[in-house]
Amino acid sequence: MQFGMPTLYHCRTLAENVALCAGLGLRFIELNMNFPEYQAEQLADTDSLLRAGEAAGIYFTIHLDENLNIADFNPLVRQAWLETVRRTIGAAKGLLGLRDAFGDREQPLTVNMHIHHGIHITLPDRRVQLYERDPAAYLEAFRSFRGLCEEWIGGSGVMIAVENTDGFRWYEREAIDLLLESQQFCLTWDIGHSRATGEADAPFLLARRGRIRHFHIHDGTERPPRDHLALGDGEIDLRERLRLAEACHARCVLETKTEAALRQSVRWLKSAGLL
Repeated sequence: MQFGMPTLYHCRTLAENVALCAGLGLRFIELNMNFPEYQAEQLADTDSLLRAGEAAGIYFTIHLDENLNIADFNPLVRQAWLETVRRTIGAAKGLLGLRDAFGDREQPLTVNMHIHHGIHITLPDRRVQLYERDPAAYLEAFRSFRGLCEEWIGGSGVMIAVENTDGFRWYEREAIDLLLESQQFCLTWDIGHSRATGEADAPFLLARRGRIRHFHIHDGTERPPRDHLALGDGEIDLRERLRLAEACHARCVLETKTEAALRQSVRWLKSAGLL
């Protein structure tokens, strides 16, 4: 298995992230577009990323902005998000050479995405999601998104990986299944998110285990709900989840949030004979 690291808050530059990744013996960095340093305009400078990766012997995957909402009711906003995805896919295609050199050609270069829940309305007796009121339009937006991504990705070896967060809504599960009708889409299992939500998404993910190609690995607890803990600091059966990741031929991001937690997680993997 190949292990990588997320973009860290305290690493203000690409060079800092790259130095840490290489120093820990990890294979890749998941560039996070929530950070101002890794917007579509910066990722378009693939020459700089290629030089940095080649010098350190690592490669890059990409995490789309968590605010991404391809079903937004405002067509202007929706178009901006679609253009962001198009440009991000273009950047990922430009980075395939690093994966080929330092990763596994049999693994797709993943562009990770969250499913945005949209706007909720608070009624006197409950809270409801607007997408739930009109699921047909919501699903049509995903059907259109799937077709565009198929066109943009082509046969390049890039895939969009849909990640679980705080529990998929029923209509989101239908949307994900629509996406999975395309071979350009796969799944990310975030095991910390999964634990913190009482494994609410585990049955859905396990029923589609053949489509899981990416893992976010961090420890967590259910009560109280906590995630992004260093490996060994929570209650997840990490060995069992890592066996599943290996069986899925998936790469794993050690998605802790601090350098100290990342270093502890690397030590845990080494003590387990996995790194």
